[in-house]
Amino acid sequence: MAVIEVGRICVKVYGREAGRKCVIVDIIDENFVLITGPKSLTGVRRRRANIDHIEPLDKKIDIEKGASDDKVLEAIKKAGLEDFMREQVKPAPTI
Repeated sequence: MAVIEVGRICVKVYGREAGRKCVIVDIIDENFVLITGPKSLTGVRRRRANIDHIEPLDKKIDIEKGASDDKVLEAIKKAGLEDFMREQVKPAPTI
């Protein structure tokens, strides 16, 4: 299983959005990815994120690279993961 891939659902573990779920929309390079919540669903806005600041989950949605927030939201609804995406995860304490 490729862990960092387009469509993979992740949890932000650092930053103000820590504990919220997001979707990888594009891979920028070996250290950064483009993620989105989308903001209307999870509160995570579209932004560049360090791969060390996200934790991939076992779920994946079918989207194309660079998909718009509307397309991501549509794919989440189609997969029936709306409630799953809204749930916040308590982030692990940082030491």
